[in-house]
Amino acid sequence: MAFMNVANYLQIIERAWRSCNGQTLSIFLSIRHDHAKLKNYHIESPENIVEKFLPAPIDELVVYHLKCLYSMGIGDFLTAYQLQSALVQAFTKILQAQKDENWSLPIMYTISSDLRVIAQQAENQRVGVNDKPGEYLEKAAECLMGCFRICAADNRTDDRDTKRKGMMALVNQLFKVYFRINKLHLCKPLIRAIESSPFKDTFSLSQQITYRYFVGRKAMFDSDYKAADKYLSYAFENCHKLSRKNKRLILIYLVPVKMLLGYTPNRVVLEKYNVLEFWDLVQAVCQGNLKWFDEIMEKHEIFFIHCGIYLIVDKLKIVAYRNLFKKVYLILNTHQIPVESLQTALEFLGQDVDLDETQCIVANLINEGKIKGYISHQHRKVVVSKQNPFPPLTST
Repeated sequence: MAFMNVANYLQIIERAWRSCNGQTLSIFLSIRHDHAKLKNYHIESPENIVEKFLPAPIDELVVYHLKCLYSMGIGDFLTAYQLQSALVQAFTKILQAQKDENWSLPIMYTISSDLRVIAQQAENQRVGVNDKPGEYLEKAAECLMGCFRICAADNRTDDRDTKRKGMMALVNQLFKVYFRINKLHLCKPLIRAIESSPFKDTFSLSQQITYRYFVGRKAMFDSDYKAADKYLSYAFENCHKLSRKNKRLILIYLVPVKMLLGYTPNRVVLEKYNVLEFWDLVQAVCQGNLKWFDEIMEKHEIFFIHCGIYLIVDKLKIVAYRNLFKKVYLILNTHQIPVESLQTALEFLGQDVDLDETQCIVANLINEGKIKGYISHQHRKVVVSKQNPFPPLTST
């Protein structure tokens, strides 16, 4: 490091503040920078030395930062969270006071990300009986919303100076919190704010990739699979080829979405990004092999649950039903398929169903547009269209 004592550190901070160098300040207010690991920066009461070097209001931020490092150093993340939260709130006042400037946005990016990380560590350290799960993350989100409102309220149209350039970075941090505490409904107004922003396409590529990744995941959980495909595909295709971990993460959600839309994933791609758990599933769904499908769901249950996609993947069973019934239709070569024939096929593949349950499955497929036809309950037959009775899933 270029400096080894606190005095030098504070001098760097002072010069950066005087020259409005938000990038340098963001580095030296980060819990992830090298200085954060050095014990001589873990100061329980740094007020006196900070006041010797720094003017207000930057002195307050640095005091909170050094005290936060001290609390983290002794493993007290509950206190560290309170201090980082106070730092962000103090910065929010500075940001609001800077009416015609946005040079401090890099500081906002860093301290907001750090607040989320520390809040997560505080969650892991909850001890009180009154501490509810997600409480610290939820409070962190409220704190970040203060910065977001200031950025969103900036009416300047010059994209060089407007604080609205900071909106997407904050939205991405808030997405990470809301997905963690399972409050996806809170994402909706944030998405609306970004989509209506005139600067929507000017945010950095990395921010846009992260944004589309989360919006795609939300669309997936809302069963809007075409939108999910659009956003997740953008994230996957634009994610740097060396970011294999991130591309794998995107693919975990993109693969079931593609399958629900009728696309067959490439084994080479699945193997490249180490998600071969999906390959047997692809084969079972394409073949309409429900027995194999159930076995795969059981075999990879932990993986699917851990990734938060178990219920989405389980929806692929309806596609497997559709593909099985198409096989029965082709074998019988008739547009009037006896329900008993479909039931027999289901029972052969380990499904414990009666005629009524079989009819319910067919009715769902018809309602979803996966089969064109109707059920003749009087004759217990499924009457399918003579033209394209099993339309491509991409059109449903």
